Amino acid sequence: MPLYVFHGLDKPGALELRKATRQTHLDWLASLSPRVKIGGPMLAEDGATPVGSMLVLEADSLEAAKAEYARDPYNAAGLWQTTSVRPFNWLVKQ
Repeated sequence: MPLYVFHGLDKPGALELRKATRQTHLDWLASLSPRVKIGGPMLAEDGATPVGSMLVLEADSLEAAKAEYARDPYNAAGLWQTTSVRPFNWLVKQ
C-alpha cells in the first residue's frame, strides 16, 4: 500500500490547545494501527517544545490519505497553521 507523509505546523501560541487535545489525537492514531508507520511531534529549537507534527501513513490514494488526516483531532481543534500531505517513498530503514 502506498505511503503518505503529513506535515503540520501549529498556530502560534497553540501549545495549550495541543496539550488539551493530545490524548484524543493519540487515540485516533491507535485506531489507525498498523497503517501508521512513524510519527511524532516536531520540536522548536529548544528541543523540547512541540511546534508541529509529522506522520507517515499507508493509504489507498492521496485523496484517502488527505481524508484520513482531516479526521485528526488536532485538525478538528484548529491546531494547524499549515498542513501538507504528499506521497512518500521510504528508502532508508535502519
